[in-house]
Amino acid sequence: MATFRKTDFPHPDAALFEAAGLGWLSEADGGVRGAQVRHVEPGLLELERIETVRPEAETARTFGAALARTHAAGAPRYGYVPGSTPLFMGRLALPAPEPAPTSWGAFYGAERVLPYLRRAVEQGRIGGAGQATIEAVVARLLDGELDHAQPELVGEGVARLHGDLWNGNVLWSRTGEAVLIDPTAHGGHAETDLAMLALFGVPHLAEIVAGYHDVSPLAPGWRERVDLHQLNPLLVHTVLFGGSYADAAIAAARAYA
Repeated sequence: MATFRKTDFPHPDAALFEAAGLGWLSEADGGVRGAQVRHVEPGLLELERIETVRPEAETARTFGAALARTHAAGAPRYGYVPGSTPLFMGRLALPAPEPAPTSWGAFYGAERVLPYLRRAVEQGRIGGAGQATIEAVVARLLDGELDHAQPELVGEGVARLHGDLWNGNVLWSRTGEAVLIDPTAHGGHAETDLAMLALFGVPHLAEIVAGYHDVSPLAPGWRERVDLHQLNPLLVHTVLFGGSYADAAIAAARAYA
């Protein structure tokens, strides 16, 4: 069977984390499967090779339903990561929070927004009024003002997230299913994965959301929170690439400051 070999990692342990994430995601009953790991060691990951096709609307809707079940499989806590290696966002390592946060706002503000804002400020890519705007959002997150309900199947629990669910990390297989690759898997809020799908564009997004909502209805107001959940990846891209991502991050934060 054909194998995809990956050696381009920001740190050798990132291969172990990615493999653990794929396995964790695949454990969800009726969820989206991760690409099968054939072999892993520090700095090397070998996966099954997926032959891809352009997705149809029905395939996208089925993917949305499966993603809802993946999220509903849950996580022990916010910030939980499978395995014992650090969490990598893009090419940046970020340790799991200790002590574990007890709310989504505390987790997202302290572990997903503030560290990348600080790096962007150190790089000179964000400052002044833009920095103050995002810091105001962090304060509201930490105070719990921006906490909101998970989708119905997740309930009071913590969602099992892919964590970097942009279009390029969803492979549409010839077998008619979606297969996940390159996760930064962790426990978080389900709307984060959906917001990431929307950020860089995914085919048939409306069908994906419809399939998701059929299985696990989203909490009221989820559309108004998309920018909030996109703040983290926009800051990560600001740190990695600069350019217009800083302006986009500041714009995303304004409504929640």
